[in-house]
Amino acid sequence: MNSRLILLLALLPAIASAQAPAPPAATPAAPPPVLPQPATIRVALMTSEGPIVIAVETERAPITAANFLRYVDGKRLDNTEFYRTSKVAPNFGFIQGGLRNDPKKLLPPIAHEPTTKSGLTHADGTISMARNAPGSATMDFFITLGAIPSMDADPKLPGDNQGFAAFGRVVEGMETVRRILDAQTSPTEGEGVMRGQMLAAPVKILTARRAPPTPAAAIPPQPAPAPPARP
Repeated sequence: MNSRLILLLALLPAIASAQAPAPPAATPAAPPPVLPQPATIRVALMTSEGPIVIAVETERAPITAANFLRYVDGKRLDNTEFYRTSKVAPNFGFIQGGLRNDPKKLLPPIAHEPTTKSGLTHADGTISMARNAPGSATMDFFITLGAIPSMDADPKLPGDNQGFAAFGRVVEGMETVRRILDAQTSPTEGEGVMRGQMLAAPVKILTARRAPPTPAAAIPPQPAPAPPARP
């Protein structure tokens, strides 16, 4: 066979491979959409045990957030106290503070904003309104340590099933909250379920002021649920 023909036949696979179109490049996966964060306003509570900074949920809990900010902007929380601690287990429970029904500083009660409406939950570090009946809250509030889902509204339950009005959470200063939870209580002060939960030496809230915003990435995710408790 002609030697040039033999060489051509040998080269045909390489020529065909060189002429074949290259496979299309893989399309990179689109990044997940960046969802806008609900609007919040930061408030710094300067206490005698250290600072606590709260992101107040002005978009998801507008009624309760606006009420809290009225007290802050009017300096009505200055020189008030954290006066109650309910420690269910180590690092689990809640602390309570506010005006203790001081008539000189109280504003009218606000409409109740249940968690079924706001979409918030009582996760670790949640700030929420203390109340008696729904619609009776003024300014006393509590901060949770650990997730306490029994404080959320639950329409399946009988009776008062509206839970408590969560309106933000701690973004800085949970170590201060833990110190208050662990503070000594009086064995005799308090009535009903609050007996034995009143702080022997209440922790002063020296000032409450709006603070610069926190970047969204710095706000921690809500943790998994923990055993329930109820104030």
